[in-house]
Amino acid sequence: MTPADVSAALTAHGYLPNDGLTTSVFLAMQLRRPLLLEGEAGVGKTELAKVLSAWTGGELIRLQCYEGIDAAQAVYDWDYARQLLHLRAAEATGETAGRSSDAVEAELYQERFLIKRALLRAIGHGDGPPPVLLIDEVDRADDEFEAYLLEVLSDYQITVPELGVFRAATPPIVILTSNRTRDVHDALKRRCLYHWVEHPDFDREVAIVRLRVPECSDQLARQVAAAVEAMRDLNLYKPPGVAETIDWATALGKLGVSTLDQHSVETTLGTVLKYREDHDRVRKGGTQLLLEQAMGHR
Repeated sequence: MTPADVSAALTAHGYLPNDGLTTSVFLAMQLRRPLLLEGEAGVGKTELAKVLSAWTGGELIRLQCYEGIDAAQAVYDWDYARQLLHLRAAEATGETAGRSSDAVEAELYQERFLIKRALLRAIGHGDGPPPVLLIDEVDRADDEFEAYLLEVLSDYQITVPELGVFRAATPPIVILTSNRTRDVHDALKRRCLYHWVEHPDFDREVAIVRLRVPECSDQLARQVAAAVEAMRDLNLYKPPGVAETIDWATALGKLGVSTLDQHSVETTLGTVLKYREDHDRVRKGGTQLLLEQAMGHR
């Protein structure tokens, strides 16, 4: 496999990467290292993991990070309801008679009562292609969880005290994403390969729209990409990402719009801008001016 093969495979599954991202994905797969993707929301970080799963055939296992996440949500937990039902059934049938409390308790901590969360599912996967483990928005987790992630991603093993050690025979493909609401710690960054995902340039964004929205004409794709590019220069609260560009082109197609005009822009702004302040700023600057910039882009 070469970086060109990775690029071709991702493109075939609807994701158009640049050379830097293609090389990063290739190296992450060859070196079996996690890949940390940073960049603004909507530039395609999460989508890359989904496309990798579709390409490799590995299960997509997503861990959505948030403040306060801990092992019970990310690694494993015990199914206390099943354990209690098992214990009551054993008592009702007399199976517990004459047995020590330690023996009864040990029976409750078997793998069948274990709820495997995202990290343990990825580490303890069975046969077939390795899963794609997406650790989304890792910048939202706290320091303690980052430290635990570093330990797991260093050895690809997890210890469950009651059962022993789960090891990955083949490590999963690991994609971590960050919107950089805070800096990820250096120790975790050193464990990962790194790539900053930029907004695409104009020509690549047009190509992405044509790839993801095949019914969109080249003319409309160019107008939409140019209008979004102009919006990104307006110092908006939340500049539109590639996902919003695709949504906008899709919405315009559903409305039968073949070329942008002031009415179509004003009535569909909600597909590309998601904050009232940004709507106000675009309208204050003038949608007609935005159109002129879009039409003038060649």
